[in-house]
Parts: sequence; structure tokens; C-alpha cells
Amino acid sequence: MLLALYPHPLNNRRMIGSDHIRVEPETAVEEYTDVFGNRCARIHAPAGATTMWSDCIVEDTGEPDEFNWNARQHEIMDLPVDTLPYLTASRYCESDELIENAWDMFGATPPGWARVQEIANWVQNHIIFGYRFGRPTKTAVDVYREGTGVCRDFSHLFTALCRAMNIPARYASGYLSHIGAEADGTSDFCAWSEVFLEGRWYTFDARHNTPRIGRILMVRGRDAADVAMITAFGDYLLTYLKVWTAEIDNSVPENELVEVLRTRPVTEALVLEQSSGRLRFPAI
Repeated sequence: MLLALYPHPLNNRRMIGSDHIRVEPETAVEEYTDVFGNRCARIHAPAGATTMWSDCIVEDTGEPDEFNWNARQHEIMDLPVDTLPYLTASRYCESDELIENAWDMFGATPPGWARVQEIANWVQNHIIFGYRFGRPTKTAVDVYREGTGVCRDFSHLFTALCRAMNIPARYASGYLSHIGAEADGTSDFCAWSEVFLEGRWYTFDARHNTPRIGRILMVRGRDAADVAMITAFGDYLLTYLKVWTAEIDNSVPENELVEVLRTRPVTEALVLEQSSGRLRFPAI
């Protein structure tokens, strides 16, 4: 198995405990860096049940995602060459199939941050979120046509529409807490996007569409095909998944926090409903 389950190397934050992936039954965990700079691992999972987990405490600035209403859009000839792969279509982001639609919808918007924000607004307003709408083969065009999806689908459609407008955009995912926001479900991983404007990458989250606190990047790539959490070479069945992203009281002494890490937090397990992913309305 190939695993993309670590915090990203660029997460330069103080950490209590270890983010090392632990496996039962015990097996060697070989770490490596992929072509996108993500920290990954390779393991050999024997036949039978395998349990993997990781638990640590990461310090956050408490600041929401950065925004810059005046960030300009670059001409293609002025873009850094390392952003060019994020202008073209990829496995889940068929931007080439959405060019005409994108320009019809967003061609009259001012280039730069305003245009990207308008794309995020459109995706949030036109796509219905629900775990039952997720499926592993769902692409940006599918999301556009069906009007439903999970967070990765919001990211894929937003990313594809940005690329169709000649704006470099890439897929990202990681942990997202409910700090400073109303809880909208159990703890989970989250997918979002990053867009290149004014000489740097900015975070855009088309599902929530508001700056959030406590976003911890794990991986980034052209789309989810580049950064799957688990890539298995053989048959497997995921039977149990729990994610915890709880806020910790910063007044608690560090030695007490270390003690807390000896046990895994009690949190609700994620259960995904089976669905074709298509929203069906009753006949009138």
C-alpha cells in the first residue's frame, strides 16, 4: 500500500507527539517524497485485518485563511514555469471540456481575485453537498452535470473552472477543524483548492467558501488521482474510519497533553451511504 497520510512537509508548526503512521500488526513503514513534494509512505499489509492510525497535536496560528482582494491574475507568459502543469486538464479536472461554459459564466468578471471568488461562489451555490453523492470515479464534468458531490468534488469542479479561465489551480486536502465555525458534521478530512495569483498560491475552499481556522495541509497535486490517501495493489475493504480534529485548550500543560496522546480520542466513526451520486427528484 502507498499512503498519503502525513501532514505536508511545509507545515512549519510546533508539534506535540509524533505524526508517524503506526500499523497493527506491526510492519515496516518506508517514508518517501512524491513528485509533488508530499510526504508519503509504503507498507506491506499482510492478509487479514490491518489497523493504521496517527495522532498528534499541532499548534495553529489561530488566523483564518489569507485573502487578498487586490491579487491580480498573471498573463500566461508571465507565470512561473512550475505553475504551468496546473493550467491543463487532468484525470478528475477536465478543464478542456468546460472552457466554453466557464467563459460564458465568468468571462465578464474582472480578472484576478474577483473572478476566482465568483467561481467559488458559483460552485457553492450550485452544488449540493452530501456523502451519499460521492463515488471514486466522479469527475468535475460529472459534478457540473449532476449538481451534487462531496468536498473533493467541489474542489475538482472549482479547480477545473479556474483552469478553463487560464488561472493555475491545484487540488489540496488535509485536516480541517471546526474552530471558529459551526460544526457541520463529524470530524473528517477535507479537500480544497489552491490558486496562483499575484505571485503566490492562495487557499480557496468552494464547499465552505469562507476563510477557516485550523486548516492543516496534508497533500497537494493536480487532482485527487495524484494524492489518494491509500493506493492498494490488491483487493482491500475499508471497514472503519475515524478522524479527529478537536481543538485543545492551550492552557493545558504540555506534559498533560503528552499523556492525552496515549489514548485515541473518542469520536464518531464516518459511515458513507451507498449511492450512484446522482440527485433524483420525485416526478411531478
